Amino acid sequence: MQTPPDTQLRWWQTRAFVVFVAIVTAIPLLIPDIAPLVDLPGHMARYRVQLAHDSAPWLNDWYDFRWQLIGNLGVDLLIEPLAPILGLELAVKLIVLTIPPLTAVGYLWIAREVHGRIPVTALFALPLAYSYPFQFGFVNFALSMALALNAFALWLRLARLGRFRLRAILFVPIGLLLWVCHTFGWGVLGVLAFSAELIREHDRSTGRGVVDRWVRPWFMAGIHCLPLAPPALLMLMWRSGGHVTGQTGDWFNWRAKVNWLTMVLRDRWMAFDIASVAVLLLILLKSIRDPTITYSRNLTLSALFLLAVFIVLPRIVFGSAYADMRLAPFMIGIALLAVRPRSNTRQLSVSVLALFGLAFFLARTAATTVSYWLYDKSYDHELAALEKLPRGARLVSFVGETCYNQWTMTRLQHLPGMAMVRRLAYTNDQWSMPGAQLLTVKYQAGRPFNHDPSEIVTTTQCPTEWWRPVSISLVRFPRDAFDYVWLISPPNYDKRLEQGLVPVWRDGTSALFRVDHSVPPAALSIDDWGPYREILLKRRAARLTKPS
Repeated sequence: MQTPPDTQLRWWQTRAFVVFVAIVTAIPLLIPDIAPLVDLPGHMARYRVQLAHDSAPWLNDWYDFRWQLIGNLGVDLLIEPLAPILGLELAVKLIVLTIPPLTAVGYLWIAREVHGRIPVTALFALPLAYSYPFQFGFVNFALSMALALNAFALWLRLARLGRFRLRAILFVPIGLLLWVCHTFGWGVLGVLAFSAELIREHDRSTGRGVVDRWVRPWFMAGIHCLPLAPPALLMLMWRSGGHVTGQTGDWFNWRAKVNWLTMVLRDRWMAFDIASVAVLLLILLKSIRDPTITYSRNLTLSALFLLAVFIVLPRIVFGSAYADMRLAPFMIGIALLAVRPRSNTRQLSVSVLALFGLAFFLARTAATTVSYWLYDKSYDHELAALEKLPRGARLVSFVGETCYNQWTMTRLQHLPGMAMVRRLAYTNDQWSMPGAQLLTVKYQAGRPFNHDPSEIVTTTQCPTEWWRPVSISLVRFPRDAFDYVWLISPPNYDKRLEQGLVPVWRDGTSALFRVDHSVPPAALSIDDWGPYREILLKRRAARLTKPS
């Protein structure tokens, strides 16, 4: 017997479709050996030190690795059991490969719990599984957010079933695990859970007084969220430690915040990525005045709370950059899940919208797959240099970059980390912020070329960055501290500056050199100083005209 129209599931509301989405979302990450995410090779270098610092004692001369309880350990902990079985590179690939499917399934599950069925508008949130923060390689953050979305769906489900005691018991360890994975996921789950409880308690209020209708729901929502509170004590202990560094700043940078909204799907093709964001914003704007569209008060309030956090959140938190940027795609995703066509909307219109949503999802996935394939080819091209690099080498690397923010990033900025992964060689691209992660750099002989961002080089000195011109880096790095130099797609430079560097591998502009310690570096000319040229000329003229 055919199911009545009002209870019949459409194809995008079935479990088979959810499985299909999970499989398709994983496709872009199947081909690359190393997921082409900007920061990921640098994280992989840290994992290698984590696994090998006991068996390769020279690593302890370069880095200080200490286990401690911090809110940024998601992949770091998963690597411990998986890497000895699968190998580090495969283990990282499989962990990262699960993040986009978990994110997409989390979106669909939340929509199912709130609306009773998956609304057709939820299909447009699926490409956000490959949002800009994920492309940047914030893997602990991305894993934590993917888990937070699914945890929020479970929170809603247990509330729908009236299992509040069970929920309170379960979410004490869930909150702790989320915090350990990354504090951001725990914080976002708290915001989402509180907003959901606020709406539920407001709807349960029977009185008409101000206290019963407005004050009591806020108080009771806080009570229901107490199981998520214990990590706040861990947060206080972590950030109050004397070893913790990192500033918090750049508040209310409105230009940056607007940019983050346009960049939520940033990958390779600027016009395509911005047009995709326009589609998402068009759906949200249309839902405000379209009589055929309704919305969930639960998720609408959640989206508004996330918007408030996005506005207040600074760009840098505890030394970690792009804090507000990370929230932008999830704020938009929750807002998209809040809207749905009304039940009396023509089925033909809903079906057409579903096909458009599916096409949008598949087009974004196909584009990401091609983009990752192209990035993987560039990785393979550069990593061929490591075949000529001895194990345990003291390596300084310089990666070419521009002063302007290109939409298509090279994603090579932390590729030097693969020298540690594959050759246990020193890499100068590691972040060194005590308390922010388990590893700090202690190779003082390599200063000031011993940690990030010393690996980034440009043609001239950028006005808003600490990056050095390639000419300065090639001449000024401490020759006694390093045995090899790896140039990765560097900007143009005078080949005269290769004095004392013996090439052992070249391919295009990229090269690997052995340092000949018996030959001094080339002398810098006035022209090599780029933007400082005029200042130096004035100083020279002042010395020449100075009275004796």
